[in-house]
Amino acid sequence: MRLPVFVLLALLSGAALAGGNADAGKAKAAQVCGACHGPEGNKPVAPDQPILAGQYPDYLVKALSDYKSGKRSNPIMKGFAEQLSKQDMEDVAAWFSSQQTPLHSQR
Repeated sequence: MRLPVFVLLALLSGAALAGGNADAGKAKAAQVCGACHGPEGNKPVAPDQPILAGQYPDYLVKALSDYKSGKRSNPIMKGFAEQLSKQDMEDVAAWFSSQQTPLHSQR
């Protein structure tokens, strides 16, 4: 009886992680995001640009989607977000969320 529960949990946890590819996100971030937020997203070039490293991936996807749709207003970010597909957003989010961050201590 325990084996089917274990298999179900393993499948569900794998599905939750299947959203983005961090390696693809690293390449896309280097093209689109790195100039302002830093290559790993932890060294913005200006104080009004946020640290992206260590952020939750769903937050990053939502923010990018909102810039693309116009729900969030920033002409620079809108221009960059318009270039990104949903998969690109998930990949970039996977990359930045996996990076070390000065925002909080990681365990």
